[in-house]
Amino acid sequence: MPDIGFPYVAKPDARVLILGSMPGRKSLALQQYYGHAQNSFWPIMAQLFGVSIELDYASRLTCLLENRIALWDVAHQCVRPGSLDQAIEMDTVVANDFSRFFAHHSDVTTLFFNGRKAEQLYQKLILKGRQARSIPSLEMHLLPSSSPAHASMTRSQKLDMWSIIKEPLESRS
Repeated sequence: MPDIGFPYVAKPDARVLILGSMPGRKSLALQQYYGHAQNSFWPIMAQLFGVSIELDYASRLTCLLENRIALWDVAHQCVRPGSLDQAIEMDTVVANDFSRFFAHHSDVTTLFFNGRKAEQLYQKLILKGRQARSIPSLEMHLLPSSSPAHASMTRSQKLDMWSIIKEPLESRS
C-alpha cells in the first residue's frame, strides 16, 4: 500500500519552497513535516528564524509562513518500505501537482531541496515530466538532508549550509 504525503504548507506570498522527497514513517504517524525527534529540520529553523522547537507544530508552521517559507514534498505518494529515501520504489511514485502550486504561489523564486533524493525526484518527475512546460524557471539549491539517516554531517555543519535559505528572503521586499 502506498504512503500518501501531506498537502503543502504555504501562504500566497511565499518566496522560498523547501522540498523533501516523502515524509518518513514517524512523520506520517504524527502527521507532521519532519516529525522525527532526531531530524535536524526544526532545530535548524529555530537557529535561522527563531522558530522555537518548544512551540506546538501548528505554531512552528506559522513561524515559517510568516517568514515566507513554504514546505512540501516532491512525491504525493509512493511505496517505500521503511523511511529511507533509497527504499522508494521509483515506479510507484506519483508526483505532486507543481503546476497548480506555482500558479497560486507566483512569488516563489527559489527551491531548496532537503536532500539529494528530493532533487532527483524533482528533476525526473517535474522538470523532465508532464508538468515541465508549466514550471517557472527558479533558482534551485541542494541542501544536505536534515534526516537523522544523513549522519555524515553534524547538525552544525548542516546549519551552515542551510543558512543560504535566508538570502532570497532578505534580498527582496
